[in-house]
Amino acid sequence: MTRYQRLLFRIGGGDPEAAHEWTLRRLEALARRPLALAALRRVFAVAAPRTVFGVRFPNPVGLAAGMDKDGRALPAWPALGFGFIEVGTVTRHPQPGNPRPRLFRGTASRAIVNRMGFNNAGADALAARLGETKPPVPLGISLGKSKVTPLDEAVEDYLYSLRALRPYADYVAVNVSSPNTPGLRALQDRDALDELLTALVAEAGTTPVLVKVAPDLTDHALGELIEVCESRRVAGLIATNTTVSRDGLAVPDAGLAAEAGGLSGRPLTERAREVVTFVTKRTELPVIGVGGILSPDDALRLFDAGASLVQLYTGLVFEGPGLVKAISRAAR
Repeated sequence: MTRYQRLLFRIGGGDPEAAHEWTLRRLEALARRPLALAALRRVFAVAAPRTVFGVRFPNPVGLAAGMDKDGRALPAWPALGFGFIEVGTVTRHPQPGNPRPRLFRGTASRAIVNRMGFNNAGADALAARLGETKPPVPLGISLGKSKVTPLDEAVEDYLYSLRALRPYADYVAVNVSSPNTPGLRALQDRDALDELLTALVAEAGTTPVLVKVAPDLTDHALGELIEVCESRRVAGLIATNTTVSRDGLAVPDAGLAAEAGGLSGRPLTERAREVVTFVTKRTELPVIGVGGILSPDDALRLFDAGASLVQLYTGLVFEGPGLVKAISRAAR
C-alpha cells in the first residue's frame, strides 16, 4: 500500500464514505485559494487537447460522475489535472440516498462497491451553484431518476432536471444504468429508452446528450441500445457504469460479494474494455471509456479499443491525482 493510500484509508476510522467527505471538504476549501490552485495546475496540468462531439477538451481525462455529485469542488478538479468534470448523478428531487453503510473498499482487489443511491441536493440546488461557479474545463452533468418518481413518470422527471441544468452543461449524460435505484435499468430497454431520449434530445437543443450504459447488458441488448441512440441522434455513449457482477474479487475481499450495489475498479477493467470494443465496432458515436482504469496502460487500452475520452473514479481513490497526469502524458 502506498503512503497516499495509507493516509486516505485511515480517515474516519477506515470508513470509505468518511474519507470521501473529508476529501471533498478539503477540495472545497482549496477551491477558495486561487494561488494554491495555480500552483497545483503547474504540477498536474497536461495539455493533450482533443475535440469530441463538438466540445474541445484540454486533455482526455475526466472526473467520472459520483465523485462530486453536487459540484462542491469545481475549481479544484482542473487544478489536479482533469480535462473535464462530470457532476451528479443529480435528480429532480433532493434525496438522501440509501442508508449507511453504503460504500465499501476492497483494498486487495483495488475495488469499490457502492450503493449510494443518487444522494444529492437536487437539480435546483446544483443549478444555483453552477450559476455562481463555472469550471475552466468542460462540464458534464449526469441526470438520473428520482427514487420517489414512478417509472411511468420518468421522462418528465429527467426533463425537469435537464431544463434546470442545460444552461450550465457542455454535455449531459443520461444515467439509466445505475444498479442502486430500483427499476432504473429498465429504462435501458428499447421502448422506454426511445421515449426518454426522444424527449431529452429535443429539449437539449444543441447541448450534446450522452447515454451511460451498464456493463451487464448482453450483446443483443447493447446492440438494441446503440440502435436507439443512433436513431435519436444521441451525441455519444459512456461505457461503462458499475457492475452487479462480483467476478474478480480477491480472496481477502470475498466479503464484498455479499454487499448489494455496483462494483468498480480492477475487477471491471476487462469488461469495460470489452464493452468499449463492442460499441465502437458497431457505431461511429464517440465513446467515453470508464471502468477499471488504475494505470496509464489501462487507459491506453481503452483508447486503443476506440474510446475518445476516459474518466476516473476508483483509480483516483487508489492511485491519487498523479494518475491523471500520467494518463494525459501517455495520451499525447
